[in-house]
Amino acid sequence: MTEAVKKRKWPKIVAWTGIILVLLVVAMLVYLKSATYAPSAEAEAAFQSDNKVTITEVKDGFKFEPEGVEIIQPNIIFYPGGLVEPESYSTFARALAELGHRVYIAKMPFNLAMFGQNKAQSFINEYPDEAFVIGGHSLGGAFAARFASENADVLKGVFFLASYADEGGSLKDSGLSILQITGTDDGVLNQEVWEESKANLPAETVFVRIDGGNHGQFGSYGMQKGDNEPEIEERQQLESVVAAMQNWISELGVGNN
Repeated sequence: MTEAVKKRKWPKIVAWTGIILVLLVVAMLVYLKSATYAPSAEAEAAFQSDNKVTITEVKDGFKFEPEGVEIIQPNIIFYPGGLVEPESYSTFARALAELGHRVYIAKMPFNLAMFGQNKAQSFINEYPDEAFVIGGHSLGGAFAARFASENADVLKGVFFLASYADEGGSLKDSGLSILQITGTDDGVLNQEVWEESKANLPAETVFVRIDGGNHGQFGSYGMQKGDNEPEIEERQQLESVVAAMQNWISELGVGNN
């Protein structure tokens, strides 16, 4: 092959490579969109501001604030599960906001917390002199733990909803208070890995099991692929989660503003 022929071929190779890459990206985005879980009608209703809770879009997510009452610390930061739209956790955020807490739900790139591990920082920057806890559901909890392991000095605790801290997010020596909530009918959480991950948590970790609860009902987006049918209603699971959160928070010793 002559040098002139090679020179003519290179632009075509580059052009075709670019086209293939664009098609792969488009295909990936289409797949992610089709595989993403959208909020239920209940979650969409909870995502509306009213005389009890004001919901605003802020940098990196959404903020739920109680109306007409003094905000109770700690503020709560939440990372959504993988491929779950953040609005799907609005029933959870609203319930805690109605109890007086300021709650943030992070908005993740492609709805995957692995691409937004440090989203919590912008929320903390809004109120740097206030107390915060962080947590998440499923994949979100794992990356909330990674943020916490690197920023333990600005947090009071970490909570997990059907999730765990991997080695990259070990909290064993963090000095933080930890809450672990799981459902007995969870068909998505890898129980073996979850059990092994206890080695990454302090001995004082609080464990709560919700009888009849499954994986998807930690949010509000319908049945998740691979999950088990729950034995309790979504509302009951939410009430159990919020009660466990309140009990845990009450032990943190964090006062009002």
